[in-house]
Amino acid sequence: MKAYIEARAVEVGEYIIKSKATVRETARRFGISKSTVHKDVKDRLLKINPALAKEAGKVLEINKAERHIRGGMATKQKYMH
Repeated sequence: MKAYIEARAVEVGEYIIKSKATVRETARRFGISKSTVHKDVKDRLLKINPALAKEAGKVLEINKAERHIRGGMATKQKYMH
């Protein structure tokens, strides 16, 4: 794996943990696709730093569990205006 990819994977993991960001927010922040965010956290980071990958994975699981709530709130806001 190339060094810049490893560095990005670590940076993505740290960003997710620090900011509790969603996959979309993280992808937008780093200028990469959502698929790349998932690949960085689930595959690449697991090989580089398993503890960091586990923590970032927990945040992503929480976000995944809450996404239906955020979607409902967005729809509510859309129709309130």
